[in-house]
Amino acid sequence: MQTDIREHVRIEREGAVAIVTMRRPEKRNALSLAVMRELEETFASFRDERAVRAVILAGDGPAFSAGHDLRELQGRDAEAYREIFEQCVRLMLTMQSIPQPVIAEVATVATAAGAQLVATCDLAVASTQARFATPGVRIGLFCSTPMVALTRAIGRKRAMEMLLTGEMIDASTALAWGLVNRVVAPDDLRAASLALATKIAEASRGIVGLGKAAFYEQIEMDQAQAYAFTKEVMTSNAQAADAQEGIGAFIEKRAPRWEP
Repeated sequence: MQTDIREHVRIEREGAVAIVTMRRPEKRNALSLAVMRELEETFASFRDERAVRAVILAGDGPAFSAGHDLRELQGRDAEAYREIFEQCVRLMLTMQSIPQPVIAEVATVATAAGAQLVATCDLAVASTQARFATPGVRIGLFCSTPMVALTRAIGRKRAMEMLLTGEMIDASTALAWGLVNRVVAPDDLRAASLALATKIAEASRGIVGLGKAAFYEQIEMDQAQAYAFTKEVMTSNAQAADAQEGIGAFIEKRAPRWEP
């Protein structure tokens, strides 16, 4: 396994899967401005890296991420706060804009903007010890930017309950509500997230990227607009070399040979 250790993140390569681990455990992987910048740069670097076909996001230590670094949210002016929250938005949009699916691997606690990270990831695998909350309301800072991702992941009523009460939900509730895809024993977490990432990596990188982009484009459209849009996406997709290769391989009962 290749490893690249940076100031705030560790990047490991397992075949076609990149594992990005936040490495600020003493601060519960709080999302300081510097951490968010480094995460954004890391995810953006995968955009044109054809060897990477899926990404796992994890956190070292006692928390996946406790959200924003509250020490950076004391006594600042409007421009300083705007810079922090604009960087947060850039990070979330970058994660969803890269062609590789991003899987959150949540071992323990994800709160506030940490829960936002989980909701923003395309998929999420959690251990039975994981818990999730948006507790900003309890300290007078409503989780408004986390609300965007959370509402789109679990729906209005459930998101409002989390946002208004600030209470933790456990892993089984997160699974039932659609915040995570799978819940596994703590000792099985890395194997489960790697298995999911590896399964995704078996498909054509170009077609997966096309599908991911189309998913987020159509999700806020009404049904007629979504069908009109995806009809054109599929028309373009059908003409792609990997689509023709995949169809041919299926008909010929052989493994497809994707473009690199």
